[in-house]
Amino acid sequence: FFPWLVCRWRGGDCWCRTVVSNLPYEDQRPRNQPNRRYAGNAVKTNKYTLWSFLPINLCEQFRRLANIYFVGIAALNFIPEVNAFQPQVALIPICVILTLTAIKDAWEDFRRYQSDRELNGTPCLVYSRSQHGFVERRWKDIQVGDFVQVLANDIIPADILLLHASDPNGVCHMETANLDGETNLKQRRVKSPFDPLSFNATVICEKPNNNLNHFKGFLEKDQIKIGFGIESLLLRGCTVRNTAAASGIVVYAGHDTKSMLNNNRPRYKRSRVESKMNKEVLCCVFLLFCMCLIGAVGHVIWLKTFSSVPIYFIPDSDGNETPSVVAGVYRFLTMIILLQVIIPISLYLSIELVKMGQVFFITQDIDLYDKEKDMRMQCRALNITEDLGQIQYVFSDKTGTLTENKMVFRRCTIMGTEYPHTENGESGKWVGQLWSHQDTTVGRDNILPALPMDRHRHRDSTAGIPSLAFSSPLEREVIPDQNLLWSVKEVERRGVAGHWGLQGATHLEFFLALAICNTVVVSTETAQRQRVRVRGPHNSSRSRGLLPECMEGLFAQFPCLRQLSSCLKSVSCRRHSLSEDPVQSTLYDIPTSSSSVVSEDEVQASSLAGPKEVHYEAQSPDEAALVHAAKAYGFTLLERTPSHVSVRLPSGTTLTYEVLDVLTFDSVRSRMSIIVRHPHTKEIILYTKGADSGIMERLRVIANKTQKHLDMYANDGLRTLCFTRKVVSEKNYYDWLVLRQGAMAAIDRKDELVRKTAADMETNLTLLGATGIEDRLQENVPETIQALREAGIQVCVLTGDKLETAVNIAYSCKLLDQQDLVFTFNTENTFSPALRREVCKNMLSGTLAQLPLYDTQEAKVSVGLVIDGRTLGLLLDSDLQEGFVQLCTHCRAILCCRTTPLQKSRVVTLLRSKLGVMTLAIGDGANDVNMIQAADVGVGISGQEGMQAVMASDFAISRFKHLKKLLLVHGHWCYNRLANMIIYFFYKNVAYVNLLFWYQFFCGFSGTAMIDYWFMIFFNLFFTSAPPIMFGIMDREVSAAVLLQLPELYRRGQHEGGYRRSTFWIAIADAFYQSLVCFFVPYWTYKGSDIDIFTLGTPMNTASLFTIIFHLAIEIKSWTVVHWVIMVGSVVVYFVVTLAFCAMCVSCNPPSDPYWTMQEQMSDPMFYLVCILTTVVALLPRYTLHALRGTLVPSDHLRARQIDNMPPHHRDLWLQEWKKLKDLCASYPSLSSSTAQRYSTAQSPSLTLVQDPSPALAQSPSLTPVQDPSPSLVQSLNPKLAPNQGLNSAAL
Repeated sequence: FFPWLVCRWRGGDCWCRTVVSNLPYEDQRPRNQPNRRYAGNAVKTNKYTLWSFLPINLCEQFRRLANIYFVGIAALNFIPEVNAFQPQVALIPICVILTLTAIKDAWEDFRRYQSDRELNGTPCLVYSRSQHGFVERRWKDIQVGDFVQVLANDIIPADILLLHASDPNGVCHMETANLDGETNLKQRRVKSPFDPLSFNATVICEKPNNNLNHFKGFLEKDQIKIGFGIESLLLRGCTVRNTAAASGIVVYAGHDTKSMLNNNRPRYKRSRVESKMNKEVLCCVFLLFCMCLIGAVGHVIWLKTFSSVPIYFIPDSDGNETPSVVAGVYRFLTMIILLQVIIPISLYLSIELVKMGQVFFITQDIDLYDKEKDMRMQCRALNITEDLGQIQYVFSDKTGTLTENKMVFRRCTIMGTEYPHTENGESGKWVGQLWSHQDTTVGRDNILPALPMDRHRHRDSTAGIPSLAFSSPLEREVIPDQNLLWSVKEVERRGVAGHWGLQGATHLEFFLALAICNTVVVSTETAQRQRVRVRGPHNSSRSRGLLPECMEGLFAQFPCLRQLSSCLKSVSCRRHSLSEDPVQSTLYDIPTSSSSVVSEDEVQASSLAGPKEVHYEAQSPDEAALVHAAKAYGFTLLERTPSHVSVRLPSGTTLTYEVLDVLTFDSVRSRMSIIVRHPHTKEIILYTKGADSGIMERLRVIANKTQKHLDMYANDGLRTLCFTRKVVSEKNYYDWLVLRQGAMAAIDRKDELVRKTAADMETNLTLLGATGIEDRLQENVPETIQALREAGIQVCVLTGDKLETAVNIAYSCKLLDQQDLVFTFNTENTFSPALRREVCKNMLSGTLAQLPLYDTQEAKVSVGLVIDGRTLGLLLDSDLQEGFVQLCTHCRAILCCRTTPLQKSRVVTLLRSKLGVMTLAIGDGANDVNMIQAADVGVGISGQEGMQAVMASDFAISRFKHLKKLLLVHGHWCYNRLANMIIYFFYKNVAYVNLLFWYQFFCGFSGTAMIDYWFMIFFNLFFTSAPPIMFGIMDREVSAAVLLQLPELYRRGQHEGGYRRSTFWIAIADAFYQSLVCFFVPYWTYKGSDIDIFTLGTPMNTASLFTIIFHLAIEIKSWTVVHWVIMVGSVVVYFVVTLAFCAMCVSCNPPSDPYWTMQEQMSDPMFYLVCILTTVVALLPRYTLHALRGTLVPSDHLRARQIDNMPPHHRDLWLQEWKKLKDLCASYPSLSSSTAQRYSTAQSPSLTLVQDPSPALAQSPSLTPVQDPSPSLVQSLNPKLAPNQGLNSAAL
């Protein structure tokens, strides 16, 4: 009920928005404005104001329970009965933490405030009724219902419904690179004649949402509804291109715009390590409770040992003695204050600093930098870097992720005749190499790039984005098939003589369909990303001169008004030249190859002139390849507008078709269509292209030959498309048009209605032919998948391609191997839904029954699974989910074809939740967003399909091959570093706090400390804070080169080998032991002497520091200058601060002060002996354990580190031997269980059982598996390998 009230208050219906013009209400008060309840255009991304910063920031910081805990402890210290230290001093640690965090938040928010201020002050043009023209205002002054004009190359200030464009055809070109990264120009069309003063239509549109590709609504005037969609909406943040001016009415402003609704901050995800760490914190809380309980009970027992009250007991204010039970409760609270450091207050801040350091080193890795795209690795989620080291399942898209998404036109079939285009396929190789070579020479001074790349973009453009979309030579350079080229020429010759024939007409219609059935934007060479600037101020007189020009574009759309348009234009030009000052006139500065300044009329004239050379900007590389293929055969797409499309034939004749409607592509239909009127015959023709699954069932006549060719293309790994034609009668078309207009004007169920009308038209089609386009694999994709598999990562590919195409690519990229046992689930030929479900259930149960036969120790066979989209939808139902998940656990590779975006996300969610595994999803397009967001870690590839996947991801890379180093190296490093740092943090705090706990046994559990509280504060804030942070950022167990050559080292993170519960409790036990040594060695040394309490605590504090520092030194795997500086610097800082404090602290803590205690201790040789002896005895068990473990049972990582420290020649030799022994173990399935478990290679395609051994081998009695390779067999692999060099069969 309450959301409904809010919606009604904000204006009308909850499900739609009603917008009217603001011009009639321009002079009225804001409360009388009809659109007053909608958000204004001013944006505010900062969270705080000067007055609200302190309370809001504190509230946000206190959302962390740790901060509340430490504030409560500090407040508890103000109670006299339970305080352990000076109350003011107890506030220092938490105040330091809160202050540092507040300063960081304030600086970040101030930067956001400056950015908002600059953006809101950007000038723009808004129509004013009083001045009868567009006047300059600021972005923040725009309101919903205002008429706004945007000039060429200006950024659009709000979401605007396009009502006028200066182009005569009513088209405005928009570049969305700033919004979604897509470089191709998108067309926007005018929906209604536009005159600001007489505009009285009502705009009804959907409520604000973040869908960049969807918009629906209608214009209502005199009970007539004109529907519109996303093709009429100018999006805030985008840039107007190749259009002098565009105007419209604002429908969404400010935070309601689609760009702002998509402007999410980096998502916060809680990593698995952090979740486990929270459980360890609870264990520390339990440990603290037990220690405090022991202290309270001990204090009560100690009090009962006195027969009378000692004189040094202080009574309460009434002179009464405190009962022992009450005193025990007080001591319990006092012990909480004293031992509070067992909960690491600085751990959370240290983790944030460590992750920031890890992110910095990841983004600075030169191997993850793409020189061609000028893009480095991006980390968008800053708090899950360690999850990269625990991935168990990788879900990947195919097109654009595993492949280049740069299409090569390879084959086509027309009327059952196949044309292979062999030369074009071979040329693509050297063309791609030449393209890559030209990219590498761009930066040289003496060599110019062969292709124009706009690398120095203007401030309103996205840096590093090329000016042409999908314009690499792989798409442009098409070598025609000679037989097909001869056929086309013969058809043209016969056409001149008037004898085309059926086959000849089909050839022409096929290439016409390739040329016009698409959404490719045509632009000339001089029109590429033209910049138009306005000279002079934006005053009202200039705006009045633009108004007739605005109306001119609309008049041009109506033939009856074109003559009136010409008259208005001539009158306007004469008035403009006579009345206006030349300095104040409007000039558009368009940089071209011939001139830099042209007038407005020249711009229009140049746009009407025929282009000498056309350029294509497509929304997908498939369309670019098809249009260039048609151009290679002489069918050149010259112009595309909302009203017509022009094609030049091989003979030079130009055909201009009237465009009646465009049925855009959607993933449900899997096809798109265009309805045109033939310029000569006046027939209404429907051209359709799409996947064979969406075309073949709608054909008038079944084409068996073409289907065979399509299957052949798919087996070769080509992407297939079918092209059809249909002649529509006038009556059928206009009857259908009524339904179409009603669907376009609908608000509820619009998508469903529009899809239904498109399906009604796309029936009884005539097949023209089909195409096969090659999408080449990216560089090093097979090697990357092979390495991921050896690392124990399961790779699943979810694609929308045909099953045959996807299977071919799967074998090419080594997802599947020829020796694999592949189960294929395909129910496409089963037409009955009930029968399809029963068949699917039987296949699943039968496969699960057969799997145990291939999963024995003697015959281990790799299993692959291939599923089509329809079958996958059945397997995801609740009754088949368990069996599907069980099947996936036995499969080495999973390939899902014809999947929808929803199915991709459901597969990821199902396996992640049912198996409890760590998942990673990687993709490059908008259809991969759901999958990326469903996984634990999402990786986006900035490819050919825009930046929507990157915007939804946690990490962004430019190539699939970068995933190898990102996981196997950086993921391994980040996980091990952070896990070891967290364990060390817990150990450090417990070891130090226990010094105070052991002292309680000798002071009656009174809560007294033998270490000054300032030293306790300094110990965690200064003395021991930097080493663990350095340890978490820079420690490196194995080098990157060795990790890449030995992917199996990654498996430790998958099984949480670096951070187990046992590791935590071993560290805690070691902390207890070391604290006992650090306490009792100095205690027994000075027992019976007359030293004071702080003199006793000084050697304990110093020995504890040395023990903690050297403990970390034992754990550090690689030493650098930074390690030495920080480790030695911590010790130096300790002595400097301690000496200075003891020299200045005359009465810091009366009556006992640490004055000059450190100076006296350092003058006594016993002090040094105690510190050295204590440190050695405390660290001896850990050092001994490390030595024994490294000698007797060395881990794989230890051996890899030993190999890493060898000279390069010996290191390469050892790595080769490692791999040989690993392959040897994999060749014998019946090896010992320990060896098989450690080096299970069921994931490796090259190590699986051959299904078809030769008869000679099968019958050979000598080929029996051995139980354990003998040392002589191991030695025979390399005569130079000595048995005593550390690597032997038992160890490996």
